Amino acid sequence: MSYLNYQFTVNPSEPGSEILMAWISDFGFESFDFNESGFSAYIKEENAIGFELGNLVFDDFTFSYEIIKVPLTNWNAEWEKNFEPVLVDDFLCIRAPFHKKNKSVQHEIIIMPKMSFGTGHHQTTRLVCKAMFETDFNNKRVLDMGCGTGILAIFANFLGSKDITAIDIDEWCVENSIENCSSNNCNDIIVKKGDVELINQSPLFDVIIANINKNILKRHLPVYSEKLASKGKLFLSGFFKTDIAELVEAAEMLNFEFSISKQENEWAMILFEKK
Repeated sequence: MSYLNYQFTVNPSEPGSEILMAWISDFGFESFDFNESGFSAYIKEENAIGFELGNLVFDDFTFSYEIIKVPLTNWNAEWEKNFEPVLVDDFLCIRAPFHKKNKSVQHEIIIMPKMSFGTGHHQTTRLVCKAMFETDFNNKRVLDMGCGTGILAIFANFLGSKDITAIDIDEWCVENSIENCSSNNCNDIIVKKGDVELINQSPLFDVIIANINKNILKRHLPVYSEKLASKGKLFLSGFFKTDIAELVEAAEMLNFEFSISKQENEWAMILFEKK
């Protein structure tokens, strides 16, 4: 499975890039990276069929784009060439095996992402990690839905959970999560390939973490409500701060109570508690 890199040039870049990114976020793009002239957006090639971005016209800015295919075999080399360790405040370092150990933090996660998005560089991953660090995970039963590289499942294990299920629909993500769990000596994490239907027959979870995108989160919310124990915690991320009100409204209709929201630039996460 290959990815496409849509390289957008936006004039003026601000606030045009943020507006355009919000418009296309529902089309299936999985990752965004800002640059001086605009931003890049990544999408699986099979999901890029059926929409035409050239029909979008805005009054306050113009944009153009080119599409570059990202072969599976090239992702590791590009990532390894550019990857730098990620620090989340003073409690977590996310690094690759070829980086030096960071002795100044409480926790280190070693990640080799291959084709999986989720190196810790994205704001949403850091936001969820910050909220997780403030939450009691001791002996909690945890679900990491859309696990990517497995960072959040691994961090839950570090924070005290001994019963963790990590699920992703992408075969590369599943394989990569298994490898990363092994590299971090996390033997309490079970990684599965599939969608949210995999948990229909599971016992209730104490914590559910889902860093995906707004539309998928809204589709999954009824299942999360059914499979999360009373007083359980639901971490949602992968969306823009402008989506907070919509997600809070949808969650509150399903017996969730808003706890906190954290934001970084245009991205956000929300923590709910099941009533």
